[in-house]
Amino acid sequence: MTQHTTASPTDSRLSVAIIGGGIGGVAFAVALSRFPDLDVQLFEAAPQFSEIGAGVSFGPNAVCAIQRLGLEEAYRRIADASPAPFEDVWFEWRRGRDDGYLTATLAPGCGQSSVHRADFLDAIVAHLPEGIAHFGKRCIEVTQTEEGATAHFADGTAFTADILIGFDGIKSAVRANVLPAEEHGEIAPFWSGTYAYRGMIPTARLEEALAGKGADRRLALVPQMYLGHDRHILTFPVKQSALINVVAFITDRSTAEPQLPEGEEWVQAVTQQEMLEVFAGWGAASRAILECIPEPTRWALHELPELPRYHRGRVLLVGDAAHALVPHQGAGAGQALEDAYVLASLLGDEACTRESVQRVLAAFEAVRHPRTCRVQRTSHEAGNVYEFAGEGIGDDEARLIDNLETRFDWLWHHDPEDDVSQARRRLGWRHSVGVAQEA
Repeated sequence: MTQHTTASPTDSRLSVAIIGGGIGGVAFAVALSRFPDLDVQLFEAAPQFSEIGAGVSFGPNAVCAIQRLGLEEAYRRIADASPAPFEDVWFEWRRGRDDGYLTATLAPGCGQSSVHRADFLDAIVAHLPEGIAHFGKRCIEVTQTEEGATAHFADGTAFTADILIGFDGIKSAVRANVLPAEEHGEIAPFWSGTYAYRGMIPTARLEEALAGKGADRRLALVPQMYLGHDRHILTFPVKQSALINVVAFITDRSTAEPQLPEGEEWVQAVTQQEMLEVFAGWGAASRAILECIPEPTRWALHELPELPRYHRGRVLLVGDAAHALVPHQGAGAGQALEDAYVLASLLGDEACTRESVQRVLAAFEAVRHPRTCRVQRTSHEAGNVYEFAGEGIGDDEARLIDNLETRFDWLWHHDPEDDVSQARRRLGWRHSVGVAQEA
């Protein structure tokens, strides 16, 4: 028999149910918890907070969102940065076949700001008040009425709030309520055509391996991108530069709609030999890097199509549930954090009530949808550029260099507070409160 819980309508201005306890969902819950007149509850499927994957990179826009969310101090304690005089380098770009230097993309004042995913999640969780998070709550369905939205969980329980926010990732259970199959068809993640081989290498070991092959030791600590036809390799430090995060990509461009073999797991362990064969003939640095990963995992990178909408009634999709993308611009987590700040700022305003909240969710969608769709699209395009398949660029190094030096400007030079202001104008609100900052 279903056990049903409803947030008390008398104790708060607005009750909010958050589905999903990843980086975006927890950051959003922390931001909302600073508004004492909101009832905030977060539901996570796992038995505790946890993150899959290794390193995550943040561009200047994501660091701005972290600052706006009041999480900068927690972030700075664990974030890695390039060593001087390379502190502004996001990536150096090199030919994979011979390690030849092409150019560098600079992010002044930020550089390659990166963390280990699990470390960052732990740092955010430390700011989450007790009593908000609920574990072992795998959402299997969402329903809604004019009065509220209900999450139904696999353990037979359910929870109803004024609004429900789906931060539940690329395999979102919330998505079907916002985009019903009978209206939109089945919307599912699709394979991008790219596999990513992943590994973590102790920094000292990689420095030694690079030197052993006659490559520069500094290639270990300064973020690098090695480019080639249908392939590229990236490296950057995490864990206070104790480890180097490595991702080596190969893309199938033989067909417009590549299909993952039926039944194949998205993530699986593979042999080092398979990975080495993919990059046969590449330069000394690439060989040194890959030979330091004895047990790589291979990830089939999936993404979502650009969704026609993120909002219906009292339910909203955010983060990867709304706009999952390939990682070629280091932008996925950053977009989730932008979403978290903008939405928390709007819901935190006293003008947002049970009666007006659906208009607020619609305003959020209106200001975020064009940007997040563009980030999805350009992230896919970036992978093409790195692998000499960029439209009008190919392997023309002069055009490639010009593109790499400027292609991220529009993405990075964005303050999520501008989105808040735009949404407020749509709503006819005057004064901005922003997310309350921690002391």
